[in-house]
Amino acid sequence: MVSRGKDTRGRVAAKGDSKRTTAAGKHGDRGDRGAEAAQGLDPVRVVARDVLRAVRERDAYANLVLPGLLRERKISGRDAALATELTYGSARSLGLLDAVIAAGAGRPVDEIDGPLLDALRLGAYQLLRTRIGAHAAVDTSVALVRAEFGIGRAGFVNAVLRRVAERSAEQWVEALAPKDPLGQMAFEFAHPVWIAQAFADALGERAGELREVLAADDARPIVHLVARPGEMSAEELALVTGGEEGRWSPYAVYLDSGDPGKLEPVRDGLAGVQDEGSQLVALALTRAPLEGPDGGRWLDLCAGPGGKAALLGAIADIDGFRIDAVEPAEHRAELVRQSTRGMPVDIHIADGRDSGLAPGYDRVLVDAPCTGLGALRRRPEARWRRQPSDVGDLVKLQRELLSAAWDLVRPGGVVVYSTCSPHLAETVSVVSDMVRRTGAEQLDSRELLPGVPDLGDGPAAQLWPHRHGTDAMFVAALRKPLA
Repeated sequence: MVSRGKDTRGRVAAKGDSKRTTAAGKHGDRGDRGAEAAQGLDPVRVVARDVLRAVRERDAYANLVLPGLLRERKISGRDAALATELTYGSARSLGLLDAVIAAGAGRPVDEIDGPLLDALRLGAYQLLRTRIGAHAAVDTSVALVRAEFGIGRAGFVNAVLRRVAERSAEQWVEALAPKDPLGQMAFEFAHPVWIAQAFADALGERAGELREVLAADDARPIVHLVARPGEMSAEELALVTGGEEGRWSPYAVYLDSGDPGKLEPVRDGLAGVQDEGSQLVALALTRAPLEGPDGGRWLDLCAGPGGKAALLGAIADIDGFRIDAVEPAEHRAELVRQSTRGMPVDIHIADGRDSGLAPGYDRVLVDAPCTGLGALRRRPEARWRRQPSDVGDLVKLQRELLSAAWDLVRPGGVVVYSTCSPHLAETVSVVSDMVRRTGAEQLDSRELLPGVPDLGDGPAAQLWPHRHGTDAMFVAALRKPLA
């Protein structure tokens, strides 16, 4: 587990700085922008520092905080791209960075004041994982600390970063990484060992691909858009945005960079932001063969935040079908409502395990809450928050949701179970238990994703970032016997 550092001494910094320090602690994602501008601080590093502070102090999500700060501070273009790289890269690499910082400081990171640790992580990331010159990486990080806490603490940061700069990333890995192959790979690509082991287990006989998986998971992902069926084609969306049509989903478009929220098709509801793997999950539900006719009664049992519900709603609208979408959290239900506005989607604020809905659905999607290990590249800090102990409670919830879905689907209907995780306990084990208990017929999910190669040995399908460029989505389809 990576420590987020302490704030105690940072809040009583140098004399005369207490007012400014308190303000920065209270508004960690904003900082004292007027003072920072007056001191000539780089706004790109300031925004990256502020997001890292929000992540550490408030358990905020970098991918939710950063876009708002970039818009608020009018940072765009190449500066926004650099701020994104520094923020997400630092958050993603915490385990490796903290080990190097601890070696350079001669003390564990949990003994370093939190605000100083933010600056050290930002500087160490630039030194070890970018082409930014050592002088610029050290000086800009030291300047952040000097402006907020004075010369004394800035000197400490300067000394640590200069020690970090004495070795390359490869040399630090050689010096600090565990000696076993799995531990060394996990350290090199900034993953907790237990997550690397979970990936290796899920790869099975192809565990030799682990290095490729970790490297792909450690890289900056491109933006995936989804064209709304009936509103815009992927070809049209690619032309309008300058993107490239996706490989696997007929609605996917790839963008190398940029703020998708500024795109006109996204603002107008003609397109959305959605990983291509998630699109394939929704499409698998629509393609699964039923026994008997499709009566057009579909259910998304875990609908928040609404990406899959929106794609399903657009498809259902074309065929005159209707969808019930269940989400227990009110704020997430509101996100579903916004995503599906104008579509034949009825939203129910309820626990999917006890939704109160009447049985008889033709198709049910259970995109279950999970560890999210398959989407770590898009949620940079998540790998350091998750713990092995999280898995047990989630598996219990997943089994309960799948059982509830089974009770709601009609004989001859289909339940598609998916997770954004390849962890065997959350995927194969949950489905195998369900088949054993109910006699469900497990369909070959690979046939529901035509044209997509290397999905595993079946009957479930497993996507991987290194093979498919998607999140590591798991898909299993179960059909309820007629008798």
